[in-house]
Amino acid sequence: MLKENIKQLRKLKGLSQEELAIKLNVVRQTISKWEQGLSVPDAEMLISISEVFETPVSTLLGENISESKVDDLKSISEKLEIINLQLSQRKNQRRKIIHWLLILLCVITIIIFIILFLLNGPYLNWDYTNPEKAVLGVAFHSFEWLFVRIAPIILIISIVGIVLTRKKD
Repeated sequence: MLKENIKQLRKLKGLSQEELAIKLNVVRQTISKWEQGLSVPDAEMLISISEVFETPVSTLLGENISESKVDDLKSISEKLEIINLQLSQRKNQRRKIIHWLLILLCVITIIIFIILFLLNGPYLNWDYTNPEKAVLGVAFHSFEWLFVRIAPIILIISIVGIVLTRKKD
């Protein structure tokens, strides 16, 4: 396994046997013998090789590099797929919440508008000599005046939002 791992890591780093030999201060034939399994590096040389390849010595001595790289890519791919699925679900959940909140805003706006229409300005017949009633009448009139002007804008924006957040099949 060591011979295959040295060869695989050297190729993954894009190094020739000569370039690796220069980094390790050995001759190219030594690298060739390691990769052919004719000899093995000593403990100190294993540490130097692991530093050049930026990998632990246990990886050099352990399982086949190409298999572990494929497994790593597969597990990373599976994790990314799970993350993408979770993000998609969260986005759909937010879209649904916003959609229903906009529908609720439309319904509340229409209900308030109907109530104001049915009340037909009851404050118009009030006796404004009483200061508390005068303040209440002015507040009611201000609310009605502001609501009648803002309600159409709220409805238009809400309806546009409902259309934009509906589920597209």
